[in-house]
Amino acid sequence: MAETVGDYLLRRLREWGVEQVFAYPGDGINGIVASFGKADNRPRFVQARHEEMAAFEAVGFAKFSGQVGVCLATSGPGAVHLLNGLYDAKLDHVPVVAIVGQTARSAMGGAYQQEVDLQALYKDVASEYLVEVNVAEQLPNALDRAIRTALAKRAPTAVIIPADLQESPYSPPGHAFKQVPSSAPGWPHPVTIPPEDELAHAAEILNAGEKVAILIGQGARNAAAEVRELAEVTGAGVAKALLGKDVLPDDLPYVTGSIGLLGTRPSYELMRDCDTLLIVGSNFPYSQFLPEFGQARAVQIDLDGSMIGMRYPTEVNLVGEAQATLRALLPMLTRKQDRSWRETIERNVTDWWDTVTSQAMLKANPVNPMRIVHELSTRLPDDAIITADSGSSTNWYARNLKIRGRVRSTLSGTLATMGPGVPYAIGAKFAHPDRPVIALEGDGAMQMNGLAELITIARYRHLWTDPRLVVCVFHNNDLNQVTWELRAMGGAPKFEESQSLPDISYAEIARSLGFEAIAVEHPDQLGPAWDRALAADTPALLDVRCDPEVPPIPPHATFEQMKSAAEAVLKGDPNAWHLMAQGLKTKAQELLPSR
Repeated sequence: MAETVGDYLLRRLREWGVEQVFAYPGDGINGIVASFGKADNRPRFVQARHEEMAAFEAVGFAKFSGQVGVCLATSGPGAVHLLNGLYDAKLDHVPVVAIVGQTARSAMGGAYQQEVDLQALYKDVASEYLVEVNVAEQLPNALDRAIRTALAKRAPTAVIIPADLQESPYSPPGHAFKQVPSSAPGWPHPVTIPPEDELAHAAEILNAGEKVAILIGQGARNAAAEVRELAEVTGAGVAKALLGKDVLPDDLPYVTGSIGLLGTRPSYELMRDCDTLLIVGSNFPYSQFLPEFGQARAVQIDLDGSMIGMRYPTEVNLVGEAQATLRALLPMLTRKQDRSWRETIERNVTDWWDTVTSQAMLKANPVNPMRIVHELSTRLPDDAIITADSGSSTNWYARNLKIRGRVRSTLSGTLATMGPGVPYAIGAKFAHPDRPVIALEGDGAMQMNGLAELITIARYRHLWTDPRLVVCVFHNNDLNQVTWELRAMGGAPKFEESQSLPDISYAEIARSLGFEAIAVEHPDQLGPAWDRALAADTPALLDVRCDPEVPPIPPHATFEQMKSAAEAVLKGDPNAWHLMAQGLKTKAQELLPSR
């Protein structure tokens, strides 16, 4: 039987080392789906419950593997559904290739069923590379370039293949006019180092600084050892943007944790008091949490020159790969003998973790959400992978989860979309089937799409050598982050019709799918529940009823500011008194004399 375009597509993906495609079928990709059957499901067709989830799974796979993630969807509605996940990849700089069906070439422009102008639809999300393949000879170069561009630009790309072409015989490009050949699969990772005079200027600034602060993001991931060495030489503290939360472990005494509205107090103090700032591999957007303009001399290291100098007035911009740049910079630095700045940082960090522990143990109705993450932190496997969804649970992930060992973690950092937590976890399991994965989910995200993806977990769990995939649901029957935003930013009380969620049993649904399902309604049940879930030989779900009125207080808020805001904003809020009491108790833990 002659090889079809669909057959060649899968063959080329195999040659690129692609082992799974996250997808949902439809008649716009029937030719490709048929080829999976002929190829003995190689690469594996991983059937999500929705195309958006397929895109998120590809993003999660790419984030945790460092390889390109591939997703596949039909024409029209399938292509539309991919968009949110692809924008997540675009904004977090993740290599994903979307393969999308299209109506038959003979019907294009005829207002045919499920015909959408995919070039117009995808021109922004796949702006780095978007191509429609209209003849077989075009496919090898188009697919290769989509993969290489995704890896080189750390961005989503898209290849559109009309339905009729997928079933057509494949013929390779020839040595002829207007034929574009392809080369062997592979993409050598380039290493860029800034000029020596720029490195020397950066070293002069860092050597002159008396109070050095370092901010790292996901771009510093391959340079963790170098960041640690630089922090030791300069006596610096290290704050982490959320996408870089797993770059350095939190048990290092000078790591201040997350930064920003969801950040820690020592990170806030680090930026408030420093006189020198080094930014490595981060595009953290909230300048108000960086030093006051003019306060600090700043150096930035980033692989992408277009992202330099956007968030803080930098004096030296080093365009280069983080590890190589830091290795070239380190010999130019002089170890600081005065360690008083470092001692202050370490004292602040110690006080913070004591405070966080005290806050987590405060009584709530029924369970303090901070305690959910605190109890996980104390028993977190050293090789665990954590995914966090968007919502109030993100606050506790950002502040309370103590990264250690080889733990990896991520979230939708820039798009901050709801819904990727569970599909990210599925993608992580395909990237590392031998490691435990934990998804931290708000009940809003679970109702939005997480429940459906429990079915996907149940379907594919037999493929994972370590069966542990734990979904932890923060069950508070409230779209809690938006509720807090209404209170704090809009000056409005909670609006029940928009914010309250239907009360369901997530544990019962998970149990029906064969999960180890554990309902938690009392704080004393929480530790044993985590122990049981992390020891299970099957996927597990924790359904934890927690208090929606424990406030995610910003790290810079003072006691008086919080009290005044609560009294002013919460007039008419149905839960005002309980909320105010929880907030005052929580903030008080930071202000106790022992802190």
